[in-house]
Amino acid sequence: MIQAIGLTSNARKERPPAVDDVSFVARTGRVTALLGAREAGKTTVVRLMLELQQGRGITYFRGRPLHHLPHPAREVGVLLGDVPGHPARTVRGQLRMLCAAAGVPVRRADEVLEAVGLVSLRDQRLGTLSRGMDRRLGLACALLADPHTLVLDDPADGLSNRESKWLHGILRAHAGLGGTILFTTSDPKEAARTADRVITLAGGKVVADQEVADFARTRLRPRVAVRSPYAARLGAVLAKEARAAKRTVEVVPEDGNRLSVYGSTCADVGETAFRHGILVHQLADETGDAGPTAARPLPSAGPRAAVGPATGTPPKAEPPTAAPLSAEPPAHGERVQAENIRREHDHRGGATPETRAAALSPLPPPITVRPAPSPLRPLRYELHRATGIATGYATVALVLAVSALLSLLLARVGHTPQPRLLAAWPEELPLPPAALGAGLLGAFAFGDEFRHPALAADRGTVPRRLGLLTAKLLVSAATASLLAVLVVVCDAALLHLVYGSGPTKVPAYWPSAAASWLSLVIACAWAGVLASGVFRSTAAGLAAVVAVPVAIVPLVQKAWEGPSVRTAAGLPARLRDLALVHWPFGAERIVAAGVRMVAQPVGGALTLSLGALLCAYLLTVLRPRVR
Repeated sequence: MIQAIGLTSNARKERPPAVDDVSFVARTGRVTALLGAREAGKTTVVRLMLELQQGRGITYFRGRPLHHLPHPAREVGVLLGDVPGHPARTVRGQLRMLCAAAGVPVRRADEVLEAVGLVSLRDQRLGTLSRGMDRRLGLACALLADPHTLVLDDPADGLSNRESKWLHGILRAHAGLGGTILFTTSDPKEAARTADRVITLAGGKVVADQEVADFARTRLRPRVAVRSPYAARLGAVLAKEARAAKRTVEVVPEDGNRLSVYGSTCADVGETAFRHGILVHQLADETGDAGPTAARPLPSAGPRAAVGPATGTPPKAEPPTAAPLSAEPPAHGERVQAENIRREHDHRGGATPETRAAALSPLPPPITVRPAPSPLRPLRYELHRATGIATGYATVALVLAVSALLSLLLARVGHTPQPRLLAAWPEELPLPPAALGAGLLGAFAFGDEFRHPALAADRGTVPRRLGLLTAKLLVSAATASLLAVLVVVCDAALLHLVYGSGPTKVPAYWPSAAASWLSLVIACAWAGVLASGVFRSTAAGLAAVVAVPVAIVPLVQKAWEGPSVRTAAGLPARLRDLALVHWPFGAERIVAAGVRMVAQPVGGALTLSLGALLCAYLLTVLRPRVR
């Protein structure tokens, strides 16, 4: 069950709030429609319910606000707009990645694909999906964690009649299993066909809250749809004849050359047009329009013509919205019902500090927009994200090709130390191609997230949580290590093939050289991850990697070039004496090698950069909590 109480958006500049004191109840096992014209406030109500927009009010999902649910995705499935996945990712890959974020088994992706009829398109890219298939994928994402409640914003927008019928069947089946369905629509016919209860919004307020039978009887009106190049003249003639015959006929100008005529028939309208020589392009009976009492005219439409039986006066312009049709405003009745439910919930001991404060205050509690939760399986999520598109594979292939070409050129020229030869690192370049490639792969970790926010599609941002950061650092470190090993192995094999065994002899100091090489590549990858997470851009992440040798290394060199009266000689022995137990396997020498690596200009610059970026990332994580 959904109980919305006093939902009110923040007032805009010199304009009333888009939503003002909206209260209603959507019951379990039923489909509830939120009906309204464009800009009636439907999407704003949904965003306030889901705590995606600041305002006032509170919404209970089975007795608890959304921010008190331990796993919101398992309780509430949401569909807002298009699926913001990477256009190169497959349908199945997108769902598997979201399975890891929701903490459900991977096989659930195949189950929902079969449920929404996308099994045949599971390997198709998201960027190639049609509008109807994209809505099916959005519904699959909402159903992924098997939620009890579905909140769908205009789910049938852009769908054909056949696809709309299929969607209505899915919603009915979910409600039949005991779920709660709330969807928004601007089509009265769709609301009457699909919903059990229809809540009508106009001007940001609830103007009717009815069972679907009452809605169809009192708010759906038959009309005659007319299209004519002389629509204004035909409307005036129809109004004049209706006044003369003392009949109640309402003529509503629509956009273009269209008229909606209420209280007449196709035969009467056609005969009137024929007698006056007015050309008509379309003339059809339609049922299912809420009529002038619930519709708002488009900006290009003129005032509605209302002709009474014995007025004899020109028609008057009606207000754009209508008053409720019932004697008692439904919004008030539903709010009283929701208040009673809240008091009962408080009496059972389920009250929260926010609801207690709301009970003491005449105003509803404020709505705070909170950051999106972190994936429940962050490491698995990051693996699916990194391996689901071809960008990473293309980057690795490009790095291997460039490194092989540079190593051949350096070996042909000569005078290049063997470590630089195997790493394909000319002295003229600030960083080797492998380090730049690792930095780019690291920058993709957050850059793609912010460009295509699959984790927080409804918020348009990415949850910068420490668990997600740790997973991205681990995956980027493993990817960078693999890239570093592949570069050295491929370069050594190519050099051995072209020039023999001379350039590929293993040096005696290979452990320290390998450690330095891996540290350099991993540090560049981490710099890309942190910088893209802080600055929300792939380009910024790569720029931070390039800035280390270009801007930071010269500053570190100047600091180290000054006179020194102290040295670190004997550091391993002092570390051994400092420890209470003996270092196992000569670990003091490894620590000393790490200290010497940091003491180098490039190592010191990378250490400073990583420290600064990590502090900046932690600041972005902790700042909302401090606020």
